[in-house]
Amino acid sequence: MSKKRIPLESWLGIIALSAISIISLANVVVRYTTDASFAFTEEFSVFLMVVLAFSGAAVAARSNEHIRITLLENHLGLTGRRIVYFLQWLGSVVVLGLVVWYGGTLTYEEYTWESLSPGLGYPTWIYLIWLPFLACVVMIRCTQNLFNRLADNGMQQGEEQ
Repeated sequence: MSKKRIPLESWLGIIALSAISIISLANVVVRYTTDASFAFTEEFSVFLMVVLAFSGAAVAARSNEHIRITLLENHLGLTGRRIVYFLQWLGSVVVLGLVVWYGGTLTYEEYTWESLSPGLGYPTWIYLIWLPFLACVVMIRCTQNLFNRLADNGMQQGEEQ
């Protein structure tokens, strides 16, 4: 029996969601028992939410489970479906490329300006570097998905003939 390998971005999402749950629960318990709260929870939760969103997007992109309307691609022939697949991929890559560019620019500016986070005083680039990095991962997964969909579509078309 072969075990299915869990991708790294799945583990990253699992860790991020677990950490958000634990620090949020701990903050609620401490706040209701001591009338004080942890200072770091909001800052870390926002950072971990970005990691969770992009790692989840990478998993969904790789496994072709993003929300989309398939009415058009279900009623097109092989060439039409391939064009739609390519346009979907192109739209995703353009948007994610903008995220990489502007996220990378923002990260670099925060690094050069030595900006610190308002809550804990950590360098903000530590939080921001994950945005362009994970957007690149999503682009890679979108590209893998495109190649898989094109190959699967060609095999299905060959079976129909």
